[in-house]
Amino acid sequence: MLSSIEASSATLFNLIFPDECRLCEQPLKNISRLPVCPSCLALPAPLVADFFCRACRTPFVDAYPLDEYDLCTVCRESLVNFDTVYSFGSYEGPLRKLIHLFKYGKVETLAQPLSRLLIRSLPLDQRFDMVVAMPMHWRKRWERGFNQAELLAKPVARRYGLKLATNLRRARHTNAQAGLTEAQRLANARDSFRIQQPAEINGKRVLLIDDVFTTGATLRAAAAALKKAGAAHVSALTLARVDRRGFDAGSASAGKAVRTAALAGAGVS
Repeated sequence: MLSSIEASSATLFNLIFPDECRLCEQPLKNISRLPVCPSCLALPAPLVADFFCRACRTPFVDAYPLDEYDLCTVCRESLVNFDTVYSFGSYEGPLRKLIHLFKYGKVETLAQPLSRLLIRSLPLDQRFDMVVAMPMHWRKRWERGFNQAELLAKPVARRYGLKLATNLRRARHTNAQAGLTEAQRLANARDSFRIQQPAEINGKRVLLIDDVFTTGATLRAAAAALKKAGAAHVSALTLARVDRRGFDAGSASAGKAVRTAALAGAGVS
């Protein structure tokens, strides 16, 4: 029978060096502080689509939701404050599980392998002057214990030999965006950022990093603050994005049906 000291030591060892993969629950073959096996780490797949919004890079199954400028509905109806967005994959399956384990399970060691997915997402011809992590309000950071965007951004900045700038700050605490409509998200995020020492931003090409792109309301607000400070170019980079293809395609089909019915009622075919 194990003594209390031995039992405590075993528990501590299992917390630091887990013996099962948190995704597939198979035994880990090597002692590691990373509680995910190599096979599961390799599961996330990059986004693949024939059509993308030119501004936010939302993927679509056809070109119908895009206008003549290749902009989606959200970007047409919102101020497109960023110049472009790059995301590795869709916010589902293994990638979603890894992000949740990192963000809510507080497995900070996942920052390194996840940041490699960010680096894979950037086109080779893109050049930036600085990297900026999406900031958290001090209250939310205190509750979580870390800023996941900052942990993801550090390896990216090191990879490209760039400064990880801290000029972008939260101006106020905002409510959680989950469950809000697009209009509510935009209102909630509006004027929620401020820039310290804007002269350091003026004329620079900025790479803004966050974990997930949902509707882009928060990223737009952050990009707007950077642009107001004089940033010449702002690109957003996220691990994942919520897949709006089904929603937008359905909305587009519904809208088309409504317009067709209206035209038919007006005697137009």
